Amino acid sequence: MYHGVVQLLETREAARPTSPEGARWLLLIHQIPPKPSYFRVKIWRRLQRLGAVAIKNSVYVLPRSDQAQEDFEWVRAEISEGGGDASMCEARFVEGLSDEQIEALFNAARDADYAPIAKQANRLAKRSAAGFSNEARRAQAEAELLRLRRRFDEVAAIDFFAALEGGPVDGLLALLAARVRREEKESARIADDSIPLGALRARTWVTRRGLHIDRLASAWLIRRFIDPEAAFKFVASKGHVHTPGELRFDMFDAEFTHEGERCTFEVLLERSELDDPALRALAEIVHDIDLKDGKFGRPEAAGIESLINGIAMAHKDDPDRLARGEAVFADLHTYLRRKTERDGRERR
Repeated sequence: MYHGVVQLLETREAARPTSPEGARWLLLIHQIPPKPSYFRVKIWRRLQRLGAVAIKNSVYVLPRSDQAQEDFEWVRAEISEGGGDASMCEARFVEGLSDEQIEALFNAARDADYAPIAKQANRLAKRSAAGFSNEARRAQAEAELLRLRRRFDEVAAIDFFAALEGGPVDGLLALLAARVRREEKESARIADDSIPLGALRARTWVTRRGLHIDRLASAWLIRRFIDPEAAFKFVASKGHVHTPGELRFDMFDAEFTHEGERCTFEVLLERSELDDPALRALAEIVHDIDLKDGKFGRPEAAGIESLINGIAMAHKDDPDRLARGEAVFADLHTYLRRKTERDGRERR
């Protein structure tokens, strides 16, 4: 049954203590009896929850890790107990599928998982755009937002390669959370105006992994104009424990994040009181890309969005994305500054 399914340079039983050099993947290859039919569906759902993707019928793959091995072991045992047969191996592909193609399969699966969350979040955003007419409606929105956040965290936990749709959905949920908090009028809100941005030096700034437009631009703004000695830490959105003294941005319960209809870059720019027309123009571009509402109609937005998507596709590690992003935004700021100066001279 398994002949020709994959071509491997080397495979070994996953239970052995050594691994083939360069093996990036774990494969689960199974045969499940046709009856009862619910058992096949049960195993399929189990594999979906683990984030595994199928590369052939009855052949599933996960990035190799201790957790993935343990997860597959449980599924393999369950299949065996149900009268089926399953094998697990560590592998690297030398023909047929490439690592990049397998990563694309994972990203496509996660983008499909994010899509219904985004759809529901957008509906909630439209309903709450004008505020909440009473406390009951606000509470209902808060409960719905909590469900969406939990579902997002579940998907993010198996988003092994930072699918592109994850960042925008996370940003939209952060915007909705800020809107709900604003309605609650929480006096103890962490991100208040009392933090003196001008006095910040050599702080650790924390944000979510998988940097994209708002976080990349905000990190550049922080290091270039607010805290030149800033250090950055990139963490999982789920399970992060805040360390006193660190400053979070563009994440849930952050000191600096979306407020109302403003993205994090806009909030940081306002709090820092930087009087720079080029930065204001840049904030409009970031807003249009991040919130996707076309509020400012910036003509540069489409090109910059494609460039940022390219950085995300080409660079999996956040420090690499940050280095590329800083260069892009530095050059973009120079262009916008000269453009505004030129426009100003022409108007005179």
